[in-house]
Amino acid sequence: MGRAYQNRKESMAKTSDQKAKVYSKYSKEIYMCAKNGGAETSGNLALAGLIERAKKDQVPAHVIDKALDKAQGGGGEDFSVARYEGYGPGSSMVIVDCLTDNPNRTFGDLRGVFNKANAKLGTQGSVAHMFDHSAIFVFDGEDEEAVLEALLMDDVDVNDVEAEDGKITVFAPNTEYNKVKQALLANFEGIEFDVDEIQFIPNMSKQLEGEDLELFEKFIAALEDVDDVQNVYFDVEL
Repeated sequence: MGRAYQNRKESMAKTSDQKAKVYSKYSKEIYMCAKNGGAETSGNLALAGLIERAKKDQVPAHVIDKALDKAQGGGGEDFSVARYEGYGPGSSMVIVDCLTDNPNRTFGDLRGVFNKANAKLGTQGSVAHMFDHSAIFVFDGEDEEAVLEALLMDDVDVNDVEAEDGKITVFAPNTEYNKVKQALLANFEGIEFDVDEIQFIPNMSKQLEGEDLELFEKFIAALEDVDDVQNVYFDVEL
């Protein structure tokens, strides 16, 4: 029983640590989004989408409320956005988005991860030009032409609309996020989004195998384990 108990205890501790990291990341992002765009979701569509994602990831209401209260209080931490680009195992390309209150610490942490994987941090723009910075919305539906027509009628710039397996996916420039969401909410009553966020999407994806794939997966896991990292984007198919 002793060994089984220890294994379960370690598993529970690991799960608890993972939840804590998820809660911390959402807390910082909600705080910054509310501080910059207002804490009322009716007027801050990015915040509304972010809170919905947090709820889907089972972030407790008190964590969300505390972040909103902190944003409205005018005090709290002063986080800044930091974006890093570089090359990982197997000539992969990665973009790392961070929220940090200490850029020197964040850079040092990331540099350590890159160095350990024999990867290379690049300069700003070194790999971003190989990605599309896109707003993405996914919801139930089959008639992509009706969705495209509604968006065009509302003068929304759209990159693509796809229909597959009963889901509609809308891709648009990241700067069109609010306009796309407003148009979809206005034209399709009761719409609920499976995906509602801004991402970097690679123009071309690559596949890795064997040792390169193993090193890459460890590299990404190490990046995501850095406290200040919010999102990691890459051009490798997993």
